[in-house]
Amino acid sequence: MPDHIAVVGASLAGLRTVEALRREGFAGRITVIGAEESLPYDRPPLSKQFLVDDWGEEKLALSRDGVEALDAEWKLGQAATSLAADAKRLTLADGSTVEADAVVLATGTRARRLPFGKELDGIVELRTLEDARKLRSAIASNPRVVVVGAGFIGMEVAASCRKKGLEVTVVEPLPAPLIRGLGSVLGERVARTHRDEGVVFRLGAGVDGFEGEGSVTGVRLSDGEMLPAELVIVGVGAAPATEWLDGAGIDIDNGVLCDATGSTSREGVYALGDCARWENAKYPERPRFEHWTSAVEQSEVVAKRIVSGAAGPHAPVPYVWTDQFHLRIAMAGEIQPDDEMQVCMGTLEEDQFLALFGRKGKLSGVVAFKRPRPLMALRRKLAEPDGISFADAVAEYSS
Repeated sequence: MPDHIAVVGASLAGLRTVEALRREGFAGRITVIGAEESLPYDRPPLSKQFLVDDWGEEKLALSRDGVEALDAEWKLGQAATSLAADAKRLTLADGSTVEADAVVLATGTRARRLPFGKELDGIVELRTLEDARKLRSAIASNPRVVVVGAGFIGMEVAASCRKKGLEVTVVEPLPAPLIRGLGSVLGERVARTHRDEGVVFRLGAGVDGFEGEGSVTGVRLSDGEMLPAELVIVGVGAAPATEWLDGAGIDIDNGVLCDATGSTSREGVYALGDCARWENAKYPERPRFEHWTSAVEQSEVVAKRIVSGAAGPHAPVPYVWTDQFHLRIAMAGEIQPDDEMQVCMGTLEEDQFLALFGRKGKLSGVVAFKRPRPLMALRRKLAEPDGISFADAVAEYSS
């Protein structure tokens, strides 16, 4: 067992790893290195309750009992800039170094940015608490809002801004929002609720640039239309925060490549959460699951792997949820554009139903609108070695 473990990343994945290490009986030194000044906080409320309900920052704390009981050293506001993997030596932004017997990489992702508009105020991304502070302050001036990107973050922020009474337009080059997560039919179903609440969509159009001097005043679309805006929120996805690992000799391809227990190509170096791609018998393409639940589940596996080496291969079925207006939507599995879809336990016209997706005769994914119990039951069946027949699932949940 190592004497000293360094965890790089002081958000959900990093915190849960430290907690799991202590539960597994690790009594040695733990050093947690975080680029942000804040102790671990919950990111999902940043696009919802923090904006709409003016949550105090204390409500975002991930550790209910505080981090003191974990007996770890926290180096916050100090990003790791390089890793000498053989020596397990980390260099931090201030030039100091941390040497450990094992290193856990939990650096998450960074928001992708558009290649223009950097010189203008009023253009923001939402990834960190500091981003959320700026966004909440900007919303207070009652601006006209354009959201660029209709993924989960973009749609949640659009709903939150509309709840605050703001004029909101969502721009998305695809023909419907949330296509990558829900498919086109359910994406359009969510768009209908947004439209009913007053959100305007410009679908099938990209963004060519921004207008303004000093501050943004408009968004120029690829079809020539100009949208007036005093606030632009960019939600065009996220990239794994792994640039600092260049030269470390660790295999990286759209994330740190790991086996099914979180071990990287360098002995004694592990990775989990949004920055990692784990081998997964269920998903041979080894996707990078940017989900809250995945980070929590992986932390247990990594802790076992480090402390006892007894962790077995972890092959989870992804699970994620989103809240938009009165809709509570949860998803399990992975949906592809050509998957067959069947709606059960309700209809698309309602706010409560179950949508099952099938591929090659097997259930591939489930989306639940206010149907949490059947969704979790089907997630367990998706995780079984042989999965479940799509026809059998439809028959069971159509009765």
